[in-house]
Amino acid sequence: MRLNAPRTRLARTGRFALAACLLSTLAACNAGNRVSQTAALEGYTPDPALKRASRTNLTGRVAHACAVTQSRLQKVEETSLSAPCGCYAERTLRAMDRTEIASYRATGYFSDTAKAKALDALDSCKLPRPV
Repeated sequence: MRLNAPRTRLARTGRFALAACLLSTLAACNAGNRVSQTAALEGYTPDPALKRASRTNLTGRVAHACAVTQSRLQKVEETSLSAPCGCYAERTLRAMDRTEIASYRATGYFSDTAKAKALDALDSCKLPRPV
């Protein structure tokens, strides 16, 4: 009898969700509106849990995706970025209006107007912008 099977499946789902959040953060942080960006998102399916996620959960997802992205960008440990990425996530979601939040929930990435707010949050929290 395998009691840990659901937990393993949940862990896999969590990793997929984190990858989706990373993709959404990268899309949000990239200021350019290029064709290659759209091509990179083809076939992407947003995590269905986004539609039901609380605002706190959304903040946590964005903060984690930020930590993953920034740790690669800055070549530092993810844990060292918890405060600045928490700042980024809170400021970004606080600045987003209801339609931008709804768009993020539906698509898994930030709309063009939310991207601008995310970039402002990166600057405010003293995080480098991804190129």
